[in-house]
Amino acid sequence: MTDDAFHLTSHDVRAQEFQRVMRGYDPTQVEEFKQRMAEEIDRLVRDRIQMDERIKGMSEQLKSYRDRDRAMNDALISAQQMRTETQTQVEREREVVLREAQAHADQMLLDARTEVERLLQQARNDEQQLAHGNDLARRQFQAYLQSYRQLLERQLAELAVLGGDAGDAAADDLQRAYRRQA
Repeated sequence: MTDDAFHLTSHDVRAQEFQRVMRGYDPTQVEEFKQRMAEEIDRLVRDRIQMDERIKGMSEQLKSYRDRDRAMNDALISAQQMRTETQTQVEREREVVLREAQAHADQMLLDARTEVERLLQQARNDEQQLAHGNDLARRQFQAYLQSYRQLLERQLAELAVLGGDAGDAAADDLQRAYRRQA
């Protein structure tokens, strides 16, 4: 028998009547058995209702778990996609930063080279000015020495005229001293 073909309830068992026959079953025992059967059916129905409720609750819980599992899988996929997108974005930003840093470094290097060239040119100009100033100072010193020499020679000549022999000895001493210095 299948469930669809035959449904026996406790009421069916209690309401069942049997024909009385001469040598049949003891009616008290049959009634007791019917009563026990009806109580067992009632218990089984209650158990089935409880089981159905538990199954329904577990089915809802299973559905909830499946929904959570699906949501977690979706979240995991989203997180993986975000990680991939973030890595791609970070890689792009890294490339941009590297290019900017390289451009900045190249510009700094160009600026430094330009500044070095300017400083070298300024140093060359300063060197030329110093060399020119040094040459001018040397010529002025030579001119000063020449004029001082001429002054001394005039003085010696005057001493020679004024002093005779003593003037000649003094003039010779002065000339020797002058020549040692020159």
